[in-house]
Amino acid sequence: MRLATISVDGDPICVAYLSNGNMLNLSEVARSMQALIEGGKPTLDAARKLVAEAGEGKHQDKVIQREAPLMAPIPRPSKNIFCIGRNYAEHIAEGDRAQNQNVGVTEHPVVFTKPRTAVVPPEGDVLIFPEVSTCIDYEVELTVVIGKPGRNISKADAMDHIFGYTIVNDISARDIQRRHGGQYFKGKGLDGSCPIGPVIVTADEIDDPHTLSIGLTVNGEQRQDGNTKDMIFDIPTLIASVSEGLTLEPGDMIATGTPSGVGYAMDPPQYLRDGDTLECSVEGIGTLRNSVRSV
Repeated sequence: MRLATISVDGDPICVAYLSNGNMLNLSEVARSMQALIEGGKPTLDAARKLVAEAGEGKHQDKVIQREAPLMAPIPRPSKNIFCIGRNYAEHIAEGDRAQNQNVGVTEHPVVFTKPRTAVVPPEGDVLIFPEVSTCIDYEVELTVVIGKPGRNISKADAMDHIFGYTIVNDISARDIQRRHGGQYFKGKGLDGSCPIGPVIVTADEIDDPHTLSIGLTVNGEQRQDGNTKDMIFDIPTLIASVSEGLTLEPGDMIATGTPSGVGYAMDPPQYLRDGDTLECSVEGIGTLRNSVRSV
């Protein structure tokens, strides 16, 4: 299923897309996307049944035929969003060249987080604060949504813990990132720095998350063009690593890293400016579109 959260009279409503492009209100089975995920297989099966019946012409009172603004799939995550840095070899290489260093591939995944106050919906504004940073950059990332809770999850069991997949644009203030001793959080955690969406695609819809094309454009210009097959640490490894001694809960998200083509590694660097349009695309999920706004 392709699931989304829409705003109806200011209230978040969890919906599923039907084959004709209409949306089906899932409030009968789950009051929110978070509740749908937390409900596990019984709730997901009930949602699938509702969608199948709607496809047969039933539940017309629950079908939304008009355009409704999308919210982030999980508008206010219960925890910070987990993010993985330096997970594509070409991205590591471009970064090392740009910074005249040779860090190379790390032995273990680089993990940081983005606060939930950074979340931006599809079509929402990526915020830039000129008095705070002049080096705002982009990073398209395939993102895993956890469905089954667990701690010390094994690689063999990791895929069973996935509810589905979405897209995150890891907006990054490079100057802030560097001036805090190489710690990522501050430079990655500004308000408006985490667009998410447009949908969550359930895990059964993606045959292999390690063979997906992934890319990003700025004002229509292709900047990033990669494939998830090039991840250094695959998804089972990431889930196993992040969950070591740390409980992953339903609705937790793990952004899996970005391919090469980021702005700071270009010659000269190309940072985001007020009015820019960003489009992040991942095969099988769709396109996450946002505008940049200076505040």
